[in-house]
Amino acid sequence: MKYSARLQIAIGFFSFFGFFIATVLQAHALNMSNSLYLLQMGNLNSFAGRKAGSGFVLQDTGGQLGAGQYTGTNYIIKAGFQYISSITRFKFIVSSQVIDFGTLSSSNPVTRTQTLTITNGSAYGYAVTAAENHQLLRPDTGSRIPDTTCDSGTCTASTPSTWTNPLTYGFGYRCDNVSGTPCVFTTANYYAPFANLEFSQTPQNVLAGTTLVKNAQATITFKANISGTQAPGNYINQINYVATPTF
Repeated sequence: MKYSARLQIAIGFFSFFGFFIATVLQAHALNMSNSLYLLQMGNLNSFAGRKAGSGFVLQDTGGQLGAGQYTGTNYIIKAGFQYISSITRFKFIVSSQVIDFGTLSSSNPVTRTQTLTITNGSAYGYAVTAAENHQLLRPDTGSRIPDTTCDSGTCTASTPSTWTNPLTYGFGYRCDNVSGTPCVFTTANYYAPFANLEFSQTPQNVLAGTTLVKNAQATITFKANISGTQAPGNYINQINYVATPTF
């Protein structure tokens, strides 16, 4: 009997816009004062700055009425976050679009790898979420290879756990840093199932950071293991990545 599995990879991007100025002349913040107060604004917007509180940090700008590029003899002004891409683009690269497990046999786990690369020079931070459209599925019969619950039987999309037992069946993944530290979890032998969109589960971060990075890389290891009662056939699903700059 032949068992095989294949993943298809989908990639998405979300982006946000704000305010940026580049100039070779001296620039000043907008200050307002009288005998009782002094207000110093972060830039020439109606409000701007960095705010922090219990559990959050917020950087914002607002009221930009002059978006566009302005030039003169000795200066260039670029107003609006659309110009940040001219400095360092937000970039997310997936090394392979198809992951083929080949032929699977009972209690013989098969792993395949993929490299994710992220650059976020145009944003304060980043997050890459992942989710599957459904479990590994044989389309003609509806048979499925279930998602792993790890050796403990309790791991979830948001709570990875150890998976080393060859008698623990299912499909899951882990993350290992190659350059930088983009992986959300890296504990040795820890795996997790992907969030399942068919069950309306929330996509989970696989990569995340709050600093500027250039070509930070991670290896995603996919793992599949089947039992002796698994129906033979070709199984397939789709993994959806969404890369989002954060501010």
